[in-house]
Amino acid sequence: MTAPLIKQLPISVNGARKTDVRTQFAALCWRLIDGKVQVLLITSRGSGRWIVPKGWPVDGHTPGEAALTEAWEEAGVVGKVDARPIGLFSYNKAIADEDELPCVAMVYPVRVKSLAKTYPEALERKRRWVSRKKAAQLVEEPELAQIIKGFDPRILR
Repeated sequence: MTAPLIKQLPISVNGARKTDVRTQFAALCWRLIDGKVQVLLITSRGSGRWIVPKGWPVDGHTPGEAALTEAWEEAGVVGKVDARPIGLFSYNKAIADEDELPCVAMVYPVRVKSLAKTYPEALERKRRWVSRKKAAQLVEEPELAQIIKGFDPRILR
């Protein structure tokens, strides 16, 4: 069974307030090697912990397009995004020494065709291919770990 495809429209972020819970769009970058799913993780710029690429909405782009843009900028991913989100997770984004901003991130699967050697944040992050099980162990957010463990690319067909 496949999820129904809902046409995504470009979004507008005008009028958002600083006190709101913020929405980000994340990319679950994946590939198949010998029939097994591998997930691409990257390090955060601040703490160096393992995360998936994610970022803010972009005016005039769909959420899936925004996730794919983040995958390129943060990990050098060249690939194809599926327009259907596979889940969402919450976390607190550090914005200052002790301030945190509550966020929810919608996760979009991105099938990786290739990885660029040079990309905008290449000098700021590490990247690593791992199994779904290992990726779920490495990320800190429990909801993201569940999304990764449960990800099955066969649902995308």
